[in-house]
Amino acid sequence: MSKHTKRILVADDDIDLLGQVKAVLEASGYQVTAAESEKEAERLLEQERPDLAVLDLMMENQDSGFVLSYKIKKKYPGTPVIIVTAVTSQTGIHFDTNGPDEQKWIKADAILEKDIRYEQLLGEVRRLLKE
Repeated sequence: MSKHTKRILVADDDIDLLGQVKAVLEASGYQVTAAESEKEAERLLEQERPDLAVLDLMMENQDSGFVLSYKIKKKYPGTPVIIVTAVTSQTGIHFDTNGPDEQKWIKADAILEKDIRYEQLLGEVRRLLKE
């Protein structure tokens, strides 16, 4: 395993949650780049390849997280993506990445429900980074 600090891109339009996730990840030793929108995340992705991305599903658009995930997987195929969403609690619609049909169109490695449990987020980050 390499010794460099893993870089994580976090994108969420909820500024409070963005700050909390950034603080939790930095306290665990990760270098975090934060984006407050899909557009800002796209700009950051042009500048640097993250080792992992944590994306809110709904930002400017209802599918911002899916769009960003698709773009990350196309540009950086080995980069794991975690999508964070409140859709299930708000609408009852449930997404998951376990079935082959979902994996065809959901280009994410994990989906976590808001309100995020930070130990669960850190567990997924470590699992996906193989730490």
